[in-house]
This record gives sequence, structure tokens and C-alpha cells, in this order.
Amino acid sequence: MTVLPADGLSPTADLPTPSHDRWQSLVEGVLRRSGKEATGTAAEEALSTALGDGLTARPLYTSADSAPDSGLPGFAPFTRGSRAVGNAPDGWDVRQRHALADPALLNEALLGDLENGVTSLWLAVGRPGGVPVSGLARALEGVLLDLAPLVLDTGADPGAAARELLRLCEARGMAKESVRGGLGIDPLGEAARAGTSPELDEAVHWARLCSDAYPGLRALTVDALPYHEAGGSAAEELGLSLATGVAYLRALTGAGLSVEEACEQLEFRYAATADQFLTIAKLRAARRLWSRVADVCGAPEAGAQRQHAVTSSVMMTRRDPWVNMLRTTLACLGAGVGGAESVTVLPFDHALGLPDAFARRIARNTSTILIEESHLGRVTDPAGGSWYVERLTDELAAAAWSFFQEIEREGGQAEALRSGMVRERLAATWAVRSEALARRKEPVTGVSEFPHLAERSLERTPAVEAAAGAGLPRVRRDEAFEALRVRSDAHLASTGSRPKVFIAALGPAAAHTARAAFATNLFLSGGVEPVHEPVSVDASTVGAAFSASGASSACLCSTDALYTEQAEAVVAALRAAGAERIFLAGKPEEVSGADAHVFAGCDVVAVLSSELDRMGVA
Repeated sequence: MTVLPADGLSPTADLPTPSHDRWQSLVEGVLRRSGKEATGTAAEEALSTALGDGLTARPLYTSADSAPDSGLPGFAPFTRGSRAVGNAPDGWDVRQRHALADPALLNEALLGDLENGVTSLWLAVGRPGGVPVSGLARALEGVLLDLAPLVLDTGADPGAAARELLRLCEARGMAKESVRGGLGIDPLGEAARAGTSPELDEAVHWARLCSDAYPGLRALTVDALPYHEAGGSAAEELGLSLATGVAYLRALTGAGLSVEEACEQLEFRYAATADQFLTIAKLRAARRLWSRVADVCGAPEAGAQRQHAVTSSVMMTRRDPWVNMLRTTLACLGAGVGGAESVTVLPFDHALGLPDAFARRIARNTSTILIEESHLGRVTDPAGGSWYVERLTDELAAAAWSFFQEIEREGGQAEALRSGMVRERLAATWAVRSEALARRKEPVTGVSEFPHLAERSLERTPAVEAAAGAGLPRVRRDEAFEALRVRSDAHLASTGSRPKVFIAALGPAAAHTARAAFATNLFLSGGVEPVHEPVSVDASTVGAAFSASGASSACLCSTDALYTEQAEAVVAALRAAGAERIFLAGKPEEVSGADAHVFAGCDVVAVLSSELDRMGVA
């Protein structure tokens, strides 16, 4: 409640109303002081961030940034949530994933999770790395299936696992109405991963059975993770999930189910990333788009999309894996705020192999803290009304719908997979993103930025993965830098030391610190150890310092002015001392003698790959 002064006037009554032009002029002043000349719209663009899909996050949003009415939670177009209460008051379903082949070990892990905050289970059954169908009964001993919904991840042969689950429920005397969860059948998603032709007949069979006899059990999952994990953008992930859902609707209604009954059989699965606003907008846009599909099909109230969000495996790193805890926290927050009904937080050591008990505990407690201590479940669609989120939701929905129409023109999801259109589109997107990663325009903390070369690696049991086939690849943001670090590790193991570079810092600390820190960070990201001793050198001291460093290359670091005064002599002294390659940090207009420049925006992966090649590091 606002308390007004005794005279009834607002304390801001005499303050001028700020204008966009005034704000823009202030931005111009800030940019000018940082050495950038930009005026008008260009000044605002200088502070904007490209998000992919042709979308841009601007530095300022106002009421002029209109977006379509997002409606009310629980009502079409369901942008603000599939249910009127959203995730309130108890928060989202905390769904833990398990992929263990040993039924006894799996049972122990399941019971431990259920006793400590997990509310549903996502279980790999009958697929590489998962529990065999014959071991499902042992794995589920003591698990109360009427209280803990179970979602299967069955791969290419879902029938055996589905039959075994229903047999167990019947053997325990469970009423069909009390069986909850999902069979996880996704023939198009499996075809995308394996490069096979999808067969929908079995999916239709199980959907009809669940619709007729198991009202709490959904047969099909529209899994967008294969497309995200192949490098797809947010709009591509949405467009492909939409095309998959439409393909399933056609198959189910063609088999006699109504649109409403068919929609009830679908759960949609999306990736949640550390870009919390993009995650929020993606989940909101997904509901709006599916509502549009249901509306066109003549069943507008059936378009309340059920969503399962999974923290992205693409963003997980093998180096400095502890940082993954922060990434998954942001992703989980975005998923919860975005309105996902179920959220899976992957353990921080997911990229290293099978998670240990500590990692699973941190994963489930991430949701618990956000629900119980941050109270995110107490507000429905907390991002709703934000000019930025509403505009981003609208722009993302438009980009995704456009891609969905491309897929439909191709002949639908199955044909788009078969023709290679999906693979080519995702590969092109990942190529653009890979370049940004290599140039550190998309930084990866602990990998391409602020790497810790002396960290002690975590040892985990390798996870069993399906053999790579003709399907979509799986990518990671860290893969190019990881390849460099692996080469450095092998060199350390075989020689007892890492490849080195000498940091030749010229002048006082004030002159060289910024570029020396930049160069140090850059070389560390490729596993090349910087030697910065002594702190400052000149032409008379650099030769001895370089010889003592044990390095075969050097990098000059200082201001452009000092480069002009000293660089030529220092380069000559380094050559005389045996330096095989000399880098220079920055991009001055005229400096002779250096072999290469390293600067913000350069292709770090290419530079370091070439340097390791020169050093003979395999």
C-alpha cells in the first residue's frame, strides 16, 4: 500500500516523465565514455543480445512493446499455464531420471529419492543402460505406484516394458483408475535418434488402451530433447515438437479417438537451459502454439499442454562440473516459472557418467529449495505481464510456427526426418553456434572462460549409451574445448608437464594487467599453461625469462602505445632466445614481428588447435 504525504500529493508528482529519447541519449553518453560512438537506434543495438532464431533481447522494454493478450491461467490459449492454479500451492512434480541396469541398485536409488523429496520417477527400461524388463519388478519393490507416478523411457521396443508395468500394477491389486504416469512412447523421437523409419501402429494401440481403461496413464511423449541435443534452437525445438504432436493427433484420431481423447494421451518434453528468460518464454510459447493446434482441430479446450521440462544436457560440462549446479538451478527456476508441470534436474556429474548419491541429492534438492524456500509455487505465471517476457514469448511463438509450417510443407515430421531436412537444419544452426562458442562470444564458465587447469577430475562409472547410428547427433557446448583439454591431459601424462606459453608483459601492471589476464584465460581454455614470471619484462630481460620458462612460444601483453615503443625489440630478443611462435594480445594497427594476434572475438579453438599441433601435442 502506498502512503501519501498529508497534502495528498505523490512524492514523485513534480518529477519529469522519462522519455525513450532521454534514456537513449544517456546510453550514448555511457558508450562514448567506453570508447564507442553510437547514436540513436545504433546505441540501443550496441546493448542488444542476439538469441538465435532471428530474435534479439533489447536493453529496454516498455508498454509500447505490445504482444497478444496472453489470457488467464487455465484458459485458452494457455500461455499463462495449463491449469488455473498453475503449480500453486505445492510446486511442480519433481521427477528424477534413473538409468541403471542393476535392479537392486536401482531399487535402492529409487527408494532413496522418494524418501527425500522426489514425487515421480522417470525410468529407463529395456534400453541400453536401463534396467531390463525382466528386472522391473525387483527394481520397483517397495515403490508405491499409486502415490509415485512412473514414466517409462523404453526406446524402440516399448511394448514389453508397458506390458510388464501393467502386469505389476494388476498383481498388486491396483485399480486401473489409480495407475498414473506415462508409457513414454515416442516413435518419431526414437526415429530421430536412431535414423530409422517410425512405426506408429504400436503407439496407437497403447494410446487407445490407456484412453479406454487407464485414465491416469498417458501413452505418448512428444520428446523435443533429440532436437535440442542435436544443436537445435528454441524455435526449432518448438516447431519440431509441434509437428510431432500433430502427427500423433492425426494417427490417433484416424484410429477413432476424438481430438480431446487424443490430446489427453500426450505429454510434451522440453529442454530447460541456464537462459532462464528464454526457457520461460519457450514453455509459454509451447502452450500457446499447441492451443492453436487444438483450436484448429475444433477442440480449443483440449489444448492445455502437459509439460515435462528437463535441464539441458547440452549445457553440462565435463570440466569444472560443480558449475553445472548453478546452470541447473537457473534452468530449474526457468522451468518452474515457465509453468512446467514436471521438472527433471540432471545431476551435476551427468556429463561424466552415472551420477553418485550426492549428485542425485543435489539435483532433487534444487527443486525443493526453489519450491519450499524460494516459494516459486505460490505464484502462478510470475513472469506474466513482463513486457520483455510477453514480447519474447510472442516472437518465439511466431518463429516456431513458421518452422512448423516448413515441416508441414515438407510432408510432416516423419517425411522431414526421412528427407534429411531436420538434420540439415539443425546442423546449420549448430554450426553457427559452434563458431560463437569457438570465438567465446558464447562463454562457457570453467571451460572457455576462467578454466581451472589444476582441478582434480571426478571419476564416475561410464554411462552406457546407445550405439551411434544414422540418427541425429548429440552435441555439447564444451566439446571443442574439451578436445583441446584432452590433448593437454595426454601430454601431461606422457611428459610430466603441460604445454606452456610464456607471458611477456611489458611495462607496469597498469599497462599490461588487462591483456595479460585475457591471454592467460585464453591459453588456459586449451590446456596451455601460461608462465608469467617475472611479472614484467623488457628487451634486456625477456630472453633469460623465456629460456627459464620451459615454453616454446610467447605472448606479448601491454598497451598499444608500449607495443609501438618496445614490441619490435622484445620480439627480436624472444627470437634470439629460441621462441618458435610469438603471439601478441590485442589488435594494434602496426606491430611488426609477431606471428599471430589473439584478441576478443578471435577463433580461440583454431588458434589453440594450431598451437598444439605445432608443439606436437597429439
